[in-house]
Amino acid sequence: MNTSKEIEQRLLILKKLSSEAVNLDTHYTLATGELTKRVYLDSTASTLQLKVVHEVLEKYQPYYSNTHSESHFGAKLSTGEYQWAHQMVLDFVQADPEIYTAFFAGSGATSGLNRVASTLAERNPKRDVVITTVMEHHSNDLPHRKQFQEVIHIPAAMSTNSVGCVNLHRLEEALEEYSERVNYVAITGVSNVTGIINPIHEVAELAHRHGALVVIDAAQMAAHLPIRMSGNESPEQDLDVVVFSGHKIYAPGSPGVVITRKELFAEVEPQEIGGGVVDDVAINRYIITDKFPDREEAGTPNILGAIGLAAALYALQTVGMDLIAQEECRLINYALDKLKTVDNLVIYGETDCTKCQRTGAVSFNLKTLDHALVASVLNDYFNIAVRNHCFCAHPYVREMITQTLLEEADHLTEDELEKLAEMHRGMVRASFGIYSTEEHVDALTEALKHISANTSFYREHYQLLPCGNFRHKSFDFDHTQIFSIKGAVDQILNS
Repeated sequence: MNTSKEIEQRLLILKKLSSEAVNLDTHYTLATGELTKRVYLDSTASTLQLKVVHEVLEKYQPYYSNTHSESHFGAKLSTGEYQWAHQMVLDFVQADPEIYTAFFAGSGATSGLNRVASTLAERNPKRDVVITTVMEHHSNDLPHRKQFQEVIHIPAAMSTNSVGCVNLHRLEEALEEYSERVNYVAITGVSNVTGIINPIHEVAELAHRHGALVVIDAAQMAAHLPIRMSGNESPEQDLDVVVFSGHKIYAPGSPGVVITRKELFAEVEPQEIGGGVVDDVAINRYIITDKFPDREEAGTPNILGAIGLAAALYALQTVGMDLIAQEECRLINYALDKLKTVDNLVIYGETDCTKCQRTGAVSFNLKTLDHALVASVLNDYFNIAVRNHCFCAHPYVREMITQTLLEEADHLTEDELEKLAEMHRGMVRASFGIYSTEEHVDALTEALKHISANTSFYREHYQLLPCGNFRHKSFDFDHTQIFSIKGAVDQILNS
């Protein structure tokens, strides 16, 4: 048990990490001509880089060399630290290194989930069904559709007045119906749309009871909550595969990560073949190494990305993901309470966190304005960076929007309902990281109140583009005036 002094020390480290995130003090000139500091509320798409990650990479740069060799100093150093990065991943998700391995893949979770789907399909072709949920990001849906005969989508459960986490009863029904055909259950740990948290260990227990595996998309979970892959109260609650991405956990430029039971990948030839995955190659044959993670990492790895990711994970672990989860739970509750005070605002997903836990994100719409227009106004007039549209989770977004429209149907005409449906073919999402504060939430809330009270003014100043976005009629942001690759190179070479 942590003493109060230890908790105080951890909070001090968290404050240091959060206050020193790179680009927190970025300034932009608004449509009003005012130069202001950005409020970054797009962490679900990509988190800002922690300063400690930036500084660790700077310290490593003088020694950079390729890995998989100890023939010279730089190679020995890079190989050692690259290996340590894998160990750090296993430690971060509390995975027994005797049972699990971690390997890097691509530039995000998408590559890892594709690799998992193709490998598990080949490993057990008779099990040709995957069960997933309507809540999933396309990255945890489309790879399974590509590799398997059938993909079953379990709905989210209804809570007090909106959708909550996955419907466990419907999940169990699907597992019973498809029985020995089910290869695995693939589920997000945290929704990238609503921030709703799924009970992944209960899902694992259900899947294992029916002879299926469980694959967790932790892209949105890893930065916000502790993950325990092994050593749970019951072995049935242990997780088979977890996938996440460095760019969503304060290390942009880092690779995606797959943590898996070794046995699941040991029985199948690696999906990618090349240097580093073989023990021997002759003209007419090659021998794949049995060594993990080497056999799953063909070619020259993203060494810098792996080191940056390991630095971020170690820094977060020093604070403790339990403490980070508590702080972010407090912030999300504050955000939900504040946003409920905005007139004409619809918040999607269950908003009572005592009934359905949430973290990281809140998605919403103003009833009177298009989601794309709201996002543009928040940026151009208030320097608040949010994201809009469907967040690569089209079925989930459509389900929640449809439900809201049905609730409105009783007191709207068909024309009004159709107009509302057209405006709300997507959502606005505000999402948070460890550097997010109550002041950021307050700024968002006040901005939305102002927009809601002045809809005519903002409509008049924007034009709708064919792509569905909105552009200010007189204000134009030219990013090349701030940064371009060519301009930066020219400046450096000519200085």
